[in-house]
Amino acid sequence: QVQLVESGGGLVQPGGSLRLSCAASGSRFGFNLMGWYRQAPGKARDLVAVITSGGGTNYADSVKGRFTISRDGTKNTVYQQMNTLKPEDTAVYLCRITTGNLYTYWGQGTQVTVSS
Repeated sequence: QVQLVESGGGLVQPGGSLRLSCAASGSRFGFNLMGWYRQAPGKARDLVAVITSGGGTNYADSVKGRFTISRDGTKNTVYQQMNTLKPEDTAVYLCRITTGNLYTYWGQGTQVTVSS
């Protein structure tokens, strides 16, 4: 059974930084695409960043130059370093993983609040 464990959210002032982690386990087929989405109250769930098993990345325009996604294949963990945070980055951040046999799983979400 695939499990995702997220950590790293919290309250930060504008201009601050946070690092999110999502540790995946339980897939005999490994993990291909790993990424982060976010959902603010009353809004749709949007892609933030994704990374392939080969290290290719894609970012939402709103976070380019501020967020960096990375992964550790030995730990099956995806990270998102978030710098220069803005109030509009406030949302629940959710980890999304696609396994090697193409099943998709979501994490439980972690709250990120950017406020002074």
